[in-house]
Amino acid sequence: MAPQLSHVAPAERTPSQMHKLEVETFTRVAFKDMTNEIEKLVTSSGVQNGVCHIAVLHTTAAILVNENDDPAFTKDLDEFLARLAPRERGYHHSDGNCDAHLKASLMGSSKSLLVENGQLVLGRWQGIYLCEFDGPRRRSLRIKIVAD
Repeated sequence: MAPQLSHVAPAERTPSQMHKLEVETFTRVAFKDMTNEIEKLVTSSGVQNGVCHIAVLHTTAAILVNENDDPAFTKDLDEFLARLAPRERGYHHSDGNCDAHLKASLMGSSKSLLVENGQLVLGRWQGIYLCEFDGPRRRSLRIKIVAD
């Protein structure tokens, strides 16, 4: 059976909103669960249906959507990435943080998530992480919530 699409006439359109979050990290590598903070921004925006864009403005940090139920996942992820891009290696980019740039490149600096009925659309076990690969640092995130 084909999916059924329905159209609901929009009420007064909520304008898009841009938010800035400053996040402190305290270790060289950290995975900070930002799900609750971003969900609060979506809820308070008044946007019922649309998109939430999340970006980190740094080349050694990333945004990830993945498992947030079992804290062991981030330990496994850290160990996996350390095998892919070990800190001590003969990199051409030699200022001591090339591994952090490589890890951030793999994860990506932004994600876009759907908003439905005023809530982020996430799977049961999914959460939103700020991934720090060159801390401790103060990281800037931008969250733009856009109505359909």
